[in-house]
Amino acid sequence: MAVRRVVPNVPSVAVQESRDFYGLLGFEETMNHGWIMTLASPSSPAAQVSFMARDKTAPVTPDMSVEVDDVDAAYAVMRERGAEIVHPLQDEEWGVRRFFVRDPNGRVVNVLGHR
Repeated sequence: MAVRRVVPNVPSVAVQESRDFYGLLGFEETMNHGWIMTLASPSSPAAQVSFMARDKTAPVTPDMSVEVDDVDAAYAVMRERGAEIVHPLQDEEWGVRRFFVRDPNGRVVNVLGHR
């Protein structure tokens, strides 16, 4: 299993203001679903940050997202090791397959793969 990118998810009630602020540092909007917006560096596209008002389908807002090349394998490993699954593995309407797991620090990690 390979990690493709790691993105911090910042809870925000000021999503548009955040876009403007981080735009001053060179970030550009690459995704906006209304409830989550992702900004990326044009010169280094894997350098990203997301701002979330809430998560659309999960009971909690994750602290970070980790994109992997095989989300089913990641889910199997986490379950085998007894990790706390916070949100079950499922396909989302916006084109990702994902689950949430709690890390040893209590942080919620959104583990995803694109379909």
